[in-house]
Amino acid sequence: MKKIVLITSLALLSLYTSAQKKIADITIVYDAVITTGAAEPKLADAFDGATTTVYLKGNLSRSEMVSALASFTTIHDARSGAAVVLQEVGGQKLLIRMTADDWKDKNRKYEGIRFNTTTETKTLAGYTCKKAIAQMKDGSSFIVYYTTDIMPENDDYNSQFSGLKGLPLEYELTQGQLNIRYIVSQVNLNPVPVSKFDIPKTGYREMTYEESKKGRKAQ
Repeated sequence: MKKIVLITSLALLSLYTSAQKKIADITIVYDAVITTGAAEPKLADAFDGATTTVYLKGNLSRSEMVSALASFTTIHDARSGAAVVLQEVGGQKLLIRMTADDWKDKNRKYEGIRFNTTTETKTLAGYTCKKAIAQMKDGSSFIVYYTTDIMPENDDYNSQFSGLKGLPLEYELTQGQLNIRYIVSQVNLNPVPVSKFDIPKTGYREMTYEESKKGRKAQ
């Protein structure tokens, strides 16, 4: 009897593991939708219709946000913790280098984030997703729908989802007075070219993370 129970348990574990695809390479495309008004309608219009594309390959990640107003690209190495941010705003092209400590400082607001999964589900891009409410240490919260069918090997690619046991396919993000909802439009499991994570050597004005922080405070 014990042998039967053990064999059954192992079989169920095997089925569960195979159902969860732990993958190294993935490309996810999200469409951005403004869900709240803003004091500056032009700014809302610029973000509305923007797309965000996330590329994952092993410990490397690249996130590109492209809108009518600007483009922002973040390339992060989860192994070293270092990152590079590329910004193109109003014809200005900036390259900001970040150490592992800089990366932690930039994402400090997500430290200790907790996800409370509800019973609500929806289907996105063909994947069944669970609804979770994320609670942050400052008391704020946001909603995320995630699938457990795909598990990225790199679970440090986005601090906003640290500890989430799955892949987010719809989520909210607040930027200033804007509340933006990102909804998946495409999931691609084909290999990602390693060239996607190359750092430009020319064409950008370089600055450190500390310099960029001082620049923001001066504005």
